[in-house]
Amino acid sequence: MENLISLVNKIQRACTALGDHGEASALPTLWDSLPAIAVVGGQSSGKSSVLESVVGKDFLPRGSGIVTRRPLVLQLHKIAEGSREYAEFLHLPRKRFTDFAAVRKEIQDETDRETGRTKQISSVPIHLSIYSPNVVNLTLIDLPGLTKVAVEGQPDSIVQDIENMVRSYIEKPNCIILAISPANQDLATSDAIKISRDVDPTGERTIGVLTKIDLMDRGTDAVDILEGKSYRLKFPWVGVVNRSQADINKNVDMIAARRRERDYFSSTPEYKHLAHRMGSEHLAKMLSKHLEMVIKSKIPGIQSLISKTISELESELARLGKPIAADAGGKLYSIMEICRAFDQIYKEHLDGVRPGGDKIYNVFDNQLPAALKRLQFDKQLAMENIRKLITEADGYQPHLIAPEQGYRRLIESTLVTIRGPAEAAVDAVHALLKDLVHKAVSETLELRQYPGLRVEVGNAACDSLERMRDESKKATLKLVDMECSYLTVDFFRKLPQDVEKGGNPSHSIFDRYNDSYLRRIGTTVLSYVNMVCSSLRNSIPKSIVYCQVREAKRSLLDHFFTELGKMETKRLSSLLNEDPAVMERRTALAKRLELYRSAQAEIDSVAWAK
Repeated sequence: MENLISLVNKIQRACTALGDHGEASALPTLWDSLPAIAVVGGQSSGKSSVLESVVGKDFLPRGSGIVTRRPLVLQLHKIAEGSREYAEFLHLPRKRFTDFAAVRKEIQDETDRETGRTKQISSVPIHLSIYSPNVVNLTLIDLPGLTKVAVEGQPDSIVQDIENMVRSYIEKPNCIILAISPANQDLATSDAIKISRDVDPTGERTIGVLTKIDLMDRGTDAVDILEGKSYRLKFPWVGVVNRSQADINKNVDMIAARRRERDYFSSTPEYKHLAHRMGSEHLAKMLSKHLEMVIKSKIPGIQSLISKTISELESELARLGKPIAADAGGKLYSIMEICRAFDQIYKEHLDGVRPGGDKIYNVFDNQLPAALKRLQFDKQLAMENIRKLITEADGYQPHLIAPEQGYRRLIESTLVTIRGPAEAAVDAVHALLKDLVHKAVSETLELRQYPGLRVEVGNAACDSLERMRDESKKATLKLVDMECSYLTVDFFRKLPQDVEKGGNPSHSIFDRYNDSYLRRIGTTVLSYVNMVCSSLRNSIPKSIVYCQVREAKRSLLDHFFTELGKMETKRLSSLLNEDPAVMERRTALAKRLELYRSAQAEIDSVAWAK
């Protein structure tokens, strides 16, 4: 089974390469879910020396004041015995450092690139991997040393800035705190103990390391601390003896320094009984074992987070849509598929699968009948108008049987007013169909991806509806005009016959046109017009549905499809011009998804192998 820490190191590197880490984010990420060890301590507490002892190499910058000005994520990888040691930086992929003095310089240079040649700090981490047969698999995060005052060249806020940065790491529940405290100072004043107690009051996540034991005043020792009597933690304290400055100046070999450290604890009477769990070698092994144990306990939670994140990434990728095809044929096919998706959504609105189509029926069932009912024929059937038209229709001689031409003129002038409600019904349905176009456009996920195509499809659909409206208006008004041009004879044949249909020559023609007679004519005309209205109430919706609704379902984008076939590749590409931010987002999501799927497969294989 692959070492769990190596697996986590691998996943952490991938997370960092994709920017999927949570150092500056409150949102849970895969990085946050993976346990790591953060090294915390005050300035000059011996943090750097402890790390170098664990690694067995001189590779960290040294000096007075704040030396560590950016977090250093240090991943140790144990390789086969006899293999050559080397280091790699994440910001310099594929470049191997075999000279660890060059590693130190690159840490300094990379820090300066981010902060400038000042004493400022930055929360942007440096990622360093060291491969050596002399290390244990381990991930450590070296954080800037806690300080109490700002020195020249530093802002007044630096004390709080460093504390905030340290807290952002160690507050995470999956972080193991390696608290470094010098033995030659009062533990009550230890910056590392103070801040770790704030975020981990029970000591469940804190491992205490006591440095500079060999520099304590004569007659004093650190036994009470190392035995947990002065300040108890869940895990035993570990004491280390770092190289002195003289040793560093003389380039004393780390192997020799470790041997001298072992000799110190085994030969010093006060620490002899603790020697088996003292020293940097023991610290490294203990940390590696503890980290692996924590990782094992966190695997179910990690698996759950990965599964949830994969689902969220897949959903967002589906929402963003597929990437654009490269060739003209692929682009045309993509556009046609998107248009079909829009067309299907539009039809669903009309067919009642989605809301909106029911408003068209409301036009036929309520608006049109109400408009017809509101028609006022007072002007056309006013006594004076009837008298005028009847008289004019007689010409130079009065009618013999009935005022037929007068009837026709009255009926035609009255029926013409129905054109208004008919046109209004056509326009009302057109407005609803147009509104459904906008709804379908907004509901077609693929169109959100391509703003240019979204506008073109919307415009093309509305242009088609305009043509359909014009055709519908012609057809619908023809129905009204047909009623005007040919009257239903049976209606008049069924009317009661005038007893004086033959006329009475003893009466003047103007006596025949008395008010009673004219009212009878008006009543007859109104009755006929109402019959026509009743008929048109049924036929106008049929015309509108046939010319507009049915046609919109059948051929809304046919004209646009014809135009598409004539477009050049450049024009097709412009329709598929995607928002650059969306393209970048999709690429980033695809990479994250690949990372999470790979992590899921590897962690699952480890979990099943347990």
